[in-house]
Amino acid sequence: QVKLVESGGGLVQAGGSLRLSCAASGSIVSDKTMGWFRQAPGKQREFVALITGGGNTNYENSLKGRFAISRDNAKKMVYLQMNSLKPEDTAVYYCALNQRGIWNYWGQGTQVTVST
Repeated sequence: QVKLVESGGGLVQAGGSLRLSCAASGSIVSDKTMGWFRQAPGKQREFVALITGGGNTNYENSLKGRFAISRDNAKKMVYLQMNSLKPEDTAVYYCALNQRGIWNYWGQGTQVTVST
């Protein structure tokens, strides 16, 4: 079993930055692909970024250059650095773990609110 716990959300002004953290516990996760998703009010959950066990990354195209995903396998942590935040980035951000092509472990989410 894997447990994922996000932290680092909050209220920030447009143009500001936040760093989200995801702590993983339980089974070995260092070789697993980890990702971030977000869900804005009234919208479907959407992909933000992922990082493989080997450190390869992939981003939603519109977020490239502003967001950066990283991981520290020794600490079982995954991070999402978010810069130049915009009001449309307001959402609940979720950390997830991928096993055999399925995102089957999710955290409880952390709220990010970007004010104008």
